[in-house]
Amino acid sequence: MSKTVAALLAVVFAAVAAYAAHAGVSSGSDPCRAYNPVLPPPSHFSKTIDNPYFPLPVGRTLVYRGVENGKKELDRMRVTARIKKIEGIAATVVSDNVYEPLGKLAEKTFDYYAQDARGHVWYLGEDTRELLGGGIVNTSGSWLTGKHGAKAGPIMEADPRVPDSYRQECRSGEAEDLAWVVGRGGTKKVPVGTFHGVLTTLEFSPLEPSIVERKIYGRGVGVISEQQLSGGHETLSLVRVTH
Repeated sequence: MSKTVAALLAVVFAAVAAYAAHAGVSSGSDPCRAYNPVLPPPSHFSKTIDNPYFPLPVGRTLVYRGVENGKKELDRMRVTARIKKIEGIAATVVSDNVYEPLGKLAEKTFDYYAQDARGHVWYLGEDTRELLGGGIVNTSGSWLTGKHGAKAGPIMEADPRVPDSYRQECRSGEAEDLAWVVGRGGTKKVPVGTFHGVLTTLEFSPLEPSIVERKIYGRGVGVISEQQLSGGHETLSLVRVTH
């Protein structure tokens, strides 16, 4: 493990301990009970999502290629024209299909996002289906704001800054992702092009405590690179953007 990665992991685990003190992160049966996000009323949400680091224009498709534990992987994300009402909020529906190995659909997900008047993009839920073969479908990780105690979280702040930390989602035992902003600025080159002024975050979930993931966001596009730093090996890079 490189010194840089080790330092990043040290930051994550220190942040986990600090965040637990004020955000309700615990090993109890209902860790999301103490989490109370201030979700704006439906009238304070816009019809479009144009956050610079997480824009979702209708019709856009992003294609990522990479490797997970030795297997080639392709991830195709498409911003649909569909709207799903969640707690009165009009959420944009994003289709996200993962193929592993290439050509074989392994996971099919619909994610639900909405942007408030201040520019924060909220994650309102997901419907995920992992295709295990033999007709078996795993839906763990699915959640919807307001159902079964699930609560929304910001997937991207309006003005993310180091060292911001936040819950991205919260349904106890199903969806408990946390994120930390660890860098803003610099350049990142991926197959689709070179991006300047990138944003870097680390993500962690108490449900998978060995895994820490680094994501890099490019202005005007969103996620351009993902890398699993611990708990396995997975990398994804943006190779194509349409619309």
